[in-house]
Amino acid sequence: MRKGKKLGFLLASIFTILLLVGLALFMTAIFEGDKPHIRLEPLPQYISSPKTFKLEIGDKGRGLKSLLVTIEQGGRERKILEKRFPFKGLLNMDGLREHRIEFTVDPELLNLGQGRADLKVVVRDYSRRNGGDGNLAVLEHKLVVDTIPPAIRPLSRLNYINVGGTGLLVYVASSDTVKSGVYAGELFFPGFKAGPKYPEDNHVCYFTIPLNLKRGYQLFLWAGDRAGNSSKVGFYYKIRRKRFRTERINITDAFLSRVLPYFSDYLQGINGSDIEKFLWINRNLRKRNTQTFRELGQKSSAQQLWEGRWLRLKNSATMAHFGDRRLYYYKGRKVDEQVHLGVDLASLAHSKVPAANTGKVIFSGPLGIYGITVVLDHGQGLSSVYSHLSEALVQIGQMVKKGEIIGITGQTGLAGGDHLHFGVMVHGIFVNPVEWWDLHWIKDNVTRKLKLLSSGVTSERLR
Repeated sequence: MRKGKKLGFLLASIFTILLLVGLALFMTAIFEGDKPHIRLEPLPQYISSPKTFKLEIGDKGRGLKSLLVTIEQGGRERKILEKRFPFKGLLNMDGLREHRIEFTVDPELLNLGQGRADLKVVVRDYSRRNGGDGNLAVLEHKLVVDTIPPAIRPLSRLNYINVGGTGLLVYVASSDTVKSGVYAGELFFPGFKAGPKYPEDNHVCYFTIPLNLKRGYQLFLWAGDRAGNSSKVGFYYKIRRKRFRTERINITDAFLSRVLPYFSDYLQGINGSDIEKFLWINRNLRKRNTQTFRELGQKSSAQQLWEGRWLRLKNSATMAHFGDRRLYYYKGRKVDEQVHLGVDLASLAHSKVPAANTGKVIFSGPLGIYGITVVLDHGQGLSSVYSHLSEALVQIGQMVKKGEIIGITGQTGLAGGDHLHFGVMVHGIFVNPVEWWDLHWIKDNVTRKLKLLSSGVTSERLR
């Protein structure tokens, strides 16, 4: 009998323990304390127009109960999104655990003013904590509402530019401008602040009409701010069409035998005859080199480094002009066509090459078809190129003054004889160097416009 009582007591104890454990697990589940998770993308610093956000919320415990998205500005709260999720099944076992949704914040529709606003996402779950209100998760993101585009105004009224030449536009941009410049069709030329001796909001932009730019393009001045607002305005310009020479170049086997060994490293894996290898160099390697120049042109200093007329190689004759259309013939058959984007200057063999103007060395070394090359940055998008050198006498990062010797002429690269290939670039695009050798052209097209920058027009007046 005593054994029966002990067994009953043991079973009752076990039942009680299981009951208590079950009750504890039940209460833990009912009152679980894990907050829902929130993920919001993007998280912009500024908003200027309707912006779509992607929201992801979830709760692995009791499941999602409610969602509220608001934006507050100046003490006034606007509701953007509100949802309540149903309780399904025992203990909400069938309730929603993950939810993804998109919503849009439209500053105009929400009647938001300029300035700071607080975007808030509030999520609750079905836990019985906090008096039955559930666990609370809040995500707050501070942003700035800015729907006013930057103001810009051209100052130079007469803008004449030759196809393949350099143009300069001087203009005023409001203080919220972070990027500005000139568009020629889809080609963008960044502008720069004019410099410390000019008013803060005065800008300059050097640009060009490239030889290969398709007709039908338009030029306009553009500015953008941090919020993504942008403005564009037209300006008066007149483009002068120019005729360029056509030159026939006969490729001989003797020439190929002389130049191809120089390109042996580039020609690894390139099969074919000597003329086929030459054509690969003249086309494919040329394109690579053009891209390198384009990238170098983006490394320009924000300050003007040059001054006055640019120097030309002393006692030199012009052997080829900028814009020459070169037709290549081999054994009487036309095999290729390219455009010459510099001026070839020939003097005595191994002549000393002076820097055309003050600048900083941004490239010094071999560069494909151009052979040993030096590139100088003159600031605000302008640079000069010295190619086919036998020797470069400067290093990257070195500052050089106008007239300082930077190299020795030669015939490295795709050169038919000792000469200097001289080029000028605007943001990495080659332009006609002859203009920069002409003091009258510089005075009429650059110096005269820079004088407009002290006119006193400010961003406050623009507004």
